[in-house]
Amino acid sequence: MSVIRTRALNRTLLARQFLDERVPLAPLAAIEHLVAMQGQFPNSPYLGLRTRLAPFAHENLAKLLRDGAVVRSLTLRRTVHVSSGKDYSWLRPAVQPVVATALKSSYYASEIDGLDLDELTRVGRELLAGSTLTRKEFGRLLAERFPGRHGGRLADTVEVTAALTHTAQNAAWGGWRHPSNVAVTLAEEQTGVPLSEGRDLKTLIRRYLAAFGPASVMDVQAWSGLTKLREVTDAMRGDLRVLKGENGTELLDLPDAALAEADRPVPVRFLPAFDNALLGHRDRTRVISDEDRKRYAAGAAGGVPMFLVDGFAAGTWAFEAATITATPTRPLTDADAAAVLAEGAHLLDFIAPENPDRRIVLADPR
Repeated sequence: MSVIRTRALNRTLLARQFLDERVPLAPLAAIEHLVAMQGQFPNSPYLGLRTRLAPFAHENLAKLLRDGAVVRSLTLRRTVHVSSGKDYSWLRPAVQPVVATALKSSYYASEIDGLDLDELTRVGRELLAGSTLTRKEFGRLLAERFPGRHGGRLADTVEVTAALTHTAQNAAWGGWRHPSNVAVTLAEEQTGVPLSEGRDLKTLIRRYLAAFGPASVMDVQAWSGLTKLREVTDAMRGDLRVLKGENGTELLDLPDAALAEADRPVPVRFLPAFDNALLGHRDRTRVISDEDRKRYAAGAAGGVPMFLVDGFAAGTWAFEAATITATPTRPLTDADAAAVLAEGAHLLDFIAPENPDRRIVLADPR
């Protein structure tokens, strides 16, 4: 069993994530390669594609969303992602068990106690057939059918039990935080693609490895939110390459997937909040040190945009009042500082192209 060094894992991840060099790939193809991109904040997928593709313009993604070729919905880890409509048709059924775990939380408990969830789902789908409703409107109509229940909680429940997607407006460029009063519709009506009846976990694993491998079973589970995948990977072992990390962990990979050289030079890259390049593994030391991961753990739930230097997370960044402030975790060399400023300036051209006062500031390391 070959041993692969952590720096080689880092370079391989960057290559498979299109972070070692920008690629001339169509946005739809890039999203499909990545399986799904974090979309809690509307701007995140645009930023994630901008840092990976050349050329890329806001309209390239906006059009895909308007056409239903790309949709925004709950999928991986029970969080909002954007994926192609074609991939959503099998991805949502594959991860539905983890999406459904939301209903075990206290947020839902008192409002759905005693409800026939199959009936609620049927009514919800009936109300949405051929239409699009804001969650507020949807909840009001559901409360009329289920008197005495909290309409908003009913609407949220149907979004868990049924495959609902958000309208393109909720994923439009301009939002740095969660959009308010999201509008939902039936996924198959927005995409034109019927949902798969079964759960294709082998496809899920192969697609993950293509974009995030080599990786352990625990890594796949951390990315997807699913559990008990070892039985599936064991059945696939004859079709996979098996490696070992420096820490002795068994890593699986596609047999013909390229591995990058550990000493390959890589550029500075700015990543949006929740980017899966940083969140897509149980063991994230291939891209962020345990020390830095713990440093930002408290704020991570709210989204922490980070930048990479030499392939590894080296600080955070924020945009406010036409200014990007990049805050390193430790002192940078003059060359690295110059590279961070240059990449930040390039990012500003995308975020605020018409603002003459745009600037980037490199803050003192924390």
